Amino acid sequence: MSIFNYLKMRTDNLSLDELKELGAGVEAPEGVVLLYRQAFKDFGARSLWNRKPCEHPTIAQALVIADNLRREGSMKTLPLAVQIEEACRAAI
Repeated sequence: MSIFNYLKMRTDNLSLDELKELGAGVEAPEGVVLLYRQAFKDFGARSLWNRKPCEHPTIAQALVIADNLRREGSMKTLPLAVQIEEACRAAI
């Protein structure tokens, strides 16, 4: 088993809360930041009305936005929420 597969398996089994804990204080990589900004651009007024975007979000903050897209959003927001979570899992 390659180290990549081992690390992927390690994060695949973590809950969202565990990922948030690991990502607290860890600056999100550029790919996550782009998805994070896209969430606010595309769905901010409807699904993220109770959140303010950060200039330099952490992985945990990006996961909070993904969770908000799932809870407050619609079927249109779900693919982006999944993308954000997958990108965060890959970054941890």
